[in-house]
Amino acid sequence: MGRKSQRLESTCVFCGSSNDADPEFLAAAAELGRQLADARIRLVYGGGGVGLMGAVARGAHSAHGEVLGIIPTFLVAQERALEVVEHIIVDNMHERKMLMFLRSDSFVVLPGGIGTLEEVVELLSWRRLELHAKPVVFYNPRGFWEPLFKLFQHTVDENLTPAEFMGAWISVDTVDEIVPALLAQSREAFPSEAVVGRRG
Repeated sequence: MGRKSQRLESTCVFCGSSNDADPEFLAAAAELGRQLADARIRLVYGGGGVGLMGAVARGAHSAHGEVLGIIPTFLVAQERALEVVEHIIVDNMHERKMLMFLRSDSFVVLPGGIGTLEEVVELLSWRRLELHAKPVVFYNPRGFWEPLFKLFQHTVDENLTPAEFMGAWISVDTVDEIVPALLAQSREAFPSEAVVGRRG
């Protein structure tokens, strides 16, 4: 699961697929998509056209960014696959998650539900097992992810998880902090690599 890229080229965004999400979250997802495009960072995401998923993809696509959606066959209709961007259709959720991991060299976690939680826990479990050192940034508006962070800390306090696990990600409160946090983590993990340049 090693990282081959010589710079930060892509990020996978994990996020909710509900259209009933807080409009603030939907707007933030769209803005993140635009900022990833501006930084020439390819967006890899779950392929849907609904909820925060659809918002981030449309934001990146509207800003002429590169977007790759990965979606299993049974969700193409349910999550309304966004046909204007490149897609890979896979057979199942396991294949989707693995391909999203392999096609990405960093990760952003936006607000989401149980599916997002599943993705995040697996990603951080692999980080805990030293299967990867890819940057992970949580967007944490209004403390959205604090209950999860407290649960992680609880497992540390109970001597079930090593204390250094709590440094496996960066949490930010605003959308404008996400890309800089990704780049900062990339420099720390891979100090010899070049950093992407913004469009100007």
